[in-house]
Amino acid sequence: MKALFIGGTGTISMAIVKKAVADGWEVWLINRGNRTAELPEGVKVITADINDEADVAKKIEGMSFDVVSEFIGFTVDAVERDYRLFKDKTRQYMFISSASAYNKPAANYIITEGTTLANPHWEYSRNKIKCEEFLMKKYREEGFPVTIIRPSHTYDERNVPLGVHGRNGSWQVIKRMMEGKPVIIQGDGSSLWTLTFNTDFAIGYTGLMGNPHAIGEAFQITGDETLTWDQIYRTIADALGVELKAYHVSAEYLSAVGDKYGYDFEGALLGDKSVSVVFDNSKLKRVVPEMCTHVLFRTGVRKTLDHVLSHPELQIPDLEFDAWCDRVIAALEKAKEEI
Repeated sequence: MKALFIGGTGTISMAIVKKAVADGWEVWLINRGNRTAELPEGVKVITADINDEADVAKKIEGMSFDVVSEFIGFTVDAVERDYRLFKDKTRQYMFISSASAYNKPAANYIITEGTTLANPHWEYSRNKIKCEEFLMKKYREEGFPVTIIRPSHTYDERNVPLGVHGRNGSWQVIKRMMEGKPVIIQGDGSSLWTLTFNTDFAIGYTGLMGNPHAIGEAFQITGDETLTWDQIYRTIADALGVELKAYHVSAEYLSAVGDKYGYDFEGALLGDKSVSVVFDNSKLKRVVPEMCTHVLFRTGVRKTLDHVLSHPELQIPDLEFDAWCDRVIAALEKAKEEI
């Protein structure tokens, strides 16, 4: 079986590439050369920019694949391009959408693949919905063999998953914890959230590759463990061996004051992480019975912290965000005194 991954070296896709190779797939990547040194032996790389359609068409001339996997398509023009490139070259086209495409908030906190797709808070999510609509139209009208995948918050060993962080990722929040400073948690910390380690995600994804029951269908792939945001942050603090000094701030307030500094907390929080969700994965498990959670968060976050703390290149400072956190906390403390 032969698979082509568009991207293939990201948080989600790297784990899938490794699992597919281990499962015996012949794996090809279209990639600009990022992180290729970390790829398992035997992976074949077509060095190209997928956005250069003419160049890609020339380089895949005469080739065909059992599966084409798109990991870096964020707008409808990307999937339109893929349709032109691969409509006669693959038995299955797998598109990574997003669980943030589900309505926020949904009518029920238990999310299934039938939950309404609508997100007024985040353009990223609305673009993913448009991609899904285009692809399903091609499936219904022409039989284009699409499978839609909706991940939620998937993480790996390089980045600690958080609700509120700056443009440089999670390190500055981890540093604040280690320095005994308060860290901002959206809302009152009691909303429910699901985190999935990328190796668990890969089990569900590879089980859908080449699977005839996946054609024309959408699947959400997440772990089964659900935690509150306070539990998530407390687990991180426990792994660091420090006291959690949580400072709760409403998502609406964070969205308003973050916008002035270029932080899109309306999308990331109101359109995603501040809303309680519990994913019903029964549809996936009917098709991929081996799917289950192997890496609980308390284990996964320790792996991640060990990796980040031992790799200085991942410890990217964000002094602007650090100062912003201090200002937000100081402003709210002042407001308490004045009222």
